[in-house]
Amino acid sequence: MDYQFEMQWQSVVKRVTEQFGEDIDLQSIIYLVGVQELGQGFRKFKKDEKVDLMHIAICTLLEPYGYYELIGKDEDGWPHFKRQKALPGLNSEDQEMLMKRAIVQYFEELEEI
Repeated sequence: MDYQFEMQWQSVVKRVTEQFGEDIDLQSIIYLVGVQELGQGFRKFKKDEKVDLMHIAICTLLEPYGYYELIGKDEDGWPHFKRQKALPGLNSEDQEMLMKRAIVQYFEELEEI
């Protein structure tokens, strides 16, 4: 991992940790991205909804890489995606790095808005 990227990642973690007041890990950030993308605010989610939120986040985060495309929202406002291409066969370390890079990019784009 290069130094510049590590600094960007730590900046995202610090930002999210400060906002929510506790140490945040990768899975928690992915979950929060899902909540953000759903756009219904914070509320108590059922277990199956939490899984769906993680899916929304992963699709959203990997969309700029061409893996998924948003096809619309259902009547309840939940986004749905279509897979555009297969994900590469990555080991767990490389999967984690891909997600971290996608999260850094996501937060950089949020700051531009």
